[in-house]
Amino acid sequence: MSRPPYGPPSAHHASRSLIPAPRHHLPAAPPRHAVAVGAVLLLGSLLVGLLVTVAERPFFQGLDDRWAASLHGSRAAAFTGFAAVLDRLGGPLGMILPLVLIGCLCVYGRWRSALFALASGVVTNVLVVLPLKGLVDRPRPPHPWVLVTDGSFPSGQVFSAVTLVFAAGVLVFPPRARRWWWLFAALYVAVMMFSRTWLHAQWLSDTVAGALAGAGSCMLLWRAFEPLLRIEAERMAADSLWR
Repeated sequence: MSRPPYGPPSAHHASRSLIPAPRHHLPAAPPRHAVAVGAVLLLGSLLVGLLVTVAERPFFQGLDDRWAASLHGSRAAAFTGFAAVLDRLGGPLGMILPLVLIGCLCVYGRWRSALFALASGVVTNVLVVLPLKGLVDRPRPPHPWVLVTDGSFPSGQVFSAVTLVFAAGVLVFPPRARRWWWLFAALYVAVMMFSRTWLHAQWLSDTVAGALAGAGSCMLLWRAFEPLLRIEAERMAADSLWR
């Protein structure tokens, strides 16, 4: 009797079939509705700026005034020193952190992720924050406690905080750790928003607009960079970043 052309799989092949296929979690893939969510967030920030520009007194100015009046701290308070540190981290000095992230990614051969980090953390500041500050030109709250430039809207410090933690969450942390990172990121952004109003450097609505603009910009860029990030994720799973 002739041997059948296809016999049962060998033990070697059977053992290989039991090994799960490698799963690549870095960088993270964008959600299905990333473009829609990003557009809504960014348009929400632009709408706030439009209301500030065209209305003599936007409807949320009363809330801004009440929030500012409720902050009864002093320049000698302990939180004021911490808020001043956050002010520096969100200002020009804060550009060091995205550049460090970009440099580390490049060292490990992850130039695609580095491009995403550059676009979300640096380029968006030039293309989104600076034009909005010039167009809206909203006056700062009276008597800020730190050195500020013209244009209170939107909060550049909050915008930078959001883009930094967003890029780190997408590019650095695996899924299980990423869940905890998002909680830390939300807390960090909330503290940054509070510190800006505590220092009388910005209105509450400026910080909300900065957070919306930062998250919206990152969501749109996440989707735009998805093909490059997917290639990098597949190469990381195959351990072939340098090949």
